[in-house]
Amino acid sequence: MANIEILEEVCSGDVGDWRLCFQWTRYHYDEGDPQMGYRFIWRRPDGSLQAARGQARIPSANEMFDLISRASAAGWFVAVESTRDD
Repeated sequence: MANIEILEEVCSGDVGDWRLCFQWTRYHYDEGDPQMGYRFIWRRPDGSLQAARGQARIPSANEMFDLISRASAAGWFVAVESTRDD
């Protein structure tokens, strides 16, 4: 099992709707050292996360690239990799 700490996030859509999010996260495993990584995940209209066994349906390449572009414009996509602690 892992506890996931969200360090950075960008989401598509409007608050109150289902939103696809792209995150930079730290995975804290029950055994072993934490690991850093990116993930796509859905947020429900109430803001909670929709965990789906490690998978998130990405509706289109355009939406995926849009989220990556937003993360880049926010200054954290790729740049955060130089601050990795795993």
